[in-house]
Amino acid sequence: MSSIPVAIIGGSGVYQFPGLQESEEVDIDTPYGKPSDKILTGSLGKIRLAFLPRHGRHHSIAPSVLPYRANIYALKSLGVRWIISLSAVGSLHEKYKPRDFLIPLQFFDRTKNTQHHSFFERGIVAHASFGDPICNRLASVLFQSASAAGANCHWGGTYVNMEGPVFSTRAESEFHRKMNFDVIGMTNLAEAKLAREAEISYATVAMITDYDCWHESVKEVTVDDVVAVLKDNAELATETVRRCIGALNLSETTPCHNALATAFATPKEFWPKEQVLKLGPLIEKYI
Repeated sequence: MSSIPVAIIGGSGVYQFPGLQESEEVDIDTPYGKPSDKILTGSLGKIRLAFLPRHGRHHSIAPSVLPYRANIYALKSLGVRWIISLSAVGSLHEKYKPRDFLIPLQFFDRTKNTQHHSFFERGIVAHASFGDPICNRLASVLFQSASAAGANCHWGGTYVNMEGPVFSTRAESEFHRKMNFDVIGMTNLAEAKLAREAEISYATVAMITDYDCWHESVKEVTVDDVVAVLKDNAELATETVRRCIGALNLSETTPCHNALATAFATPKEFWPKEQVLKLGPLIEKYI
């Protein structure tokens, strides 16, 4: 199979990517288990891409138990260098309205289970820089593409990553607002960390579905509310991705693509062979 440079990870309500030509499903095993689902590969014009439904095609995997490492490892093994995340989020400010898009540049971690947020746990230790967790180049093209597609798209801000799967309490929601976070979700931080370790440029299209539970004039968010908004925005999200892929120089190199160059704490002569084999495509260029 030829290398696939770009992947889309679809979140809640985004379980397929229409219009792919020469499409086929790829079933991949990784040292970290199976990904969330089979990966759909195909072409948009001359560009090969992969699509992975984050929670599985029937939304059967909760955020706290998603196979994050398997998902990113599988995409890396296909040759992916760019990941576009489509994600449902709640708004923490009046100015970010349901059906708006936001391209965040920062994350804040409010999760408790971070055990599987790194590939480098034993044998080979690496500390990748993560001060700027989003690829600015990819984010810029996504913002331009979403705006051109007709979305009311906002630039920048912080995505606070909560644990889930239960939605926020009002006290939590008000705390996040006082901390001046912009949107809230349950999944993207782990993906961004692992993508950085895999030297993949990663950016998020945060699709706002609700006002979390802080907005007194609006009833508490439900799954039906989220899915209804996402269905309305599905075509807009797809068009945003199409425009972005067409505008992006997929052969371009960003700092994300060399994130491990200065990250290894374990001297190479002490790398265990079993870990070298396990990490495979993640570190092959440094062997």
